[in-house]
Amino acid sequence: MERRFTEHETGFNRQCYTYKKRPLELVFHERFEDVNQAIAFEKQVKGWNRKKKEAIINGQWELLPGLYKRKM
Repeated sequence: MERRFTEHETGFNRQCYTYKKRPLELVFHERFEDVNQAIAFEKQVKGWNRKKKEAIINGQWELLPGLYKRKM
């Protein structure tokens, strides 16, 4: 995790989404035993709305079911 954060923070890859978003702040991380689970979780979270992301940052996992995207 530290290596990846350093790569993003220093602009190691100019094509990376975070390159123009620096300086960065790590607000959430989770440990996974299997890299495939980590990738699946990351893809899932990328599709979430801001309120759901803020809930996990604040450790409020119990709020997630009520924060789904509403289609109008």
